[in-house]
Order: sequence, then structure tokens, then C-alpha cells
Amino acid sequence: MRREPVVDSPEEWPVTASRLSFHGKVWDIRTDEVVMPDGATAARDYQQHPGAVGVLAIDAQRSVLLVRQYRHPVRHRLWELPAGLLDVPGENPLHAAQRELYEEAHTKAGDWRTLIDFYSSPGGSSEALRIFLAQDLAEADGERFQAEHEELDLEVDRVDLDELVRLVLAGELHNGALVSSVLAAKVALDGGVFGEAGLNGLRAAEAPWPARPFE
Repeated sequence: MRREPVVDSPEEWPVTASRLSFHGKVWDIRTDEVVMPDGATAARDYQQHPGAVGVLAIDAQRSVLLVRQYRHPVRHRLWELPAGLLDVPGENPLHAAQRELYEEAHTKAGDWRTLIDFYSSPGGSSEALRIFLAQDLAEADGERFQAEHEELDLEVDRVDLDELVRLVLAGELHNGALVSSVLAAKVALDGGVFGEAGLNGLRAAEAPWPARPFE
């Protein structure tokens, strides 16, 4: 039996009406009337999100750079990757990731690759994320970035990759980008999925990203 390739494919069902239901400081909520396969229409609310980038920065000892900050919607202080919004239209994701690594951890990296792309919650949000694998870490040049809001209470630490995998599987870490990226990095580094190519099998840092086109 012939099998179709296991890849996600772009598709767009007809929309008969669309309205902005809520306008927020960072993102909006939109309501679309979507035509279903039987011809009926149904309202679908979703978060219009600009997209985001994150960085799994790992040093020569296989320790991953993490930040810890308060997240009000879930009432938790979470361990996360350095990350940030793509709130400048058309911004290069790599440049945004380099900026976030500097701002949140005062760190720079000499080697960048695309680790994973994913949608955070495709049933209710258009948020697309790209996570980079950054290596050859060093302290950033210049003065430290002046934080504000939640980032005033930001903690920065480094944790061994294998320990992070254990904590993920034990249910101790919950940030989606961190969980998926830690497991992906473990497979990319140790799983041999790329054979002799090793990490060179990962996509380049400037690889196309159809979900968030950039120049």
C-alpha cells in the first residue's frame, strides 16, 4: 500500500467572516467563521501571535544555559530557554535569538544551527517557534542589558543535558519549548540519527522557515 510522506502540509479552509475579538498589548484574539467539510460553518477563536525564537545554548561540558522566571498565567516560576517574541515584522529569527541570548544571559555563541521548529498550541494559537542550538559559548561583549518587568527577577544557571532529560521525564520541568528542545538536543547529540554527519545533519541557522518568512 502506497503511503503519503509523513510531513505537515499547508492548507487553508474557506473563511466566510473574520473579526478581531480582543486587542491586547502583545497579541490579539481573532474569531473566524470557518467552512467545515460538510459545508456548515463554525466559529474558531485563536490567538494571533507574532511568533518567537529560543536558544538551547550548550557548553563544552554539555551544560545547558537556562533562565528561570515567573509566569503569571500558570502561577509558576519556570525554568526555560532564553527566548523572545518576533515582534518586529520580517525580523531575521537568528538575529532575534542572538539578541535574546545576550539580553537574558549576557552570552554569545560562535556556532548556530536550527534545532527544531514547532507550533506551541495549534488548536488555539498561531504561535510558531524556532529553537536554535548554540555552541562555542562565551561572555558577551559590552554592558549587561537593563532588564524590566518579570526579567528583573530572572535567574540564570547551567544544568547538565542528561540531568535535564531526567527532569523532563520525571515531570519536574514543564515549559514546552524547553521540554521539546532538551529531548531533541539529546537525540541530535547522542542518537546518531545523522550518521557520520553528526550535528552537521541539523539545518543551518538561516534555514527557510515558511511559518515565519524572513529576509
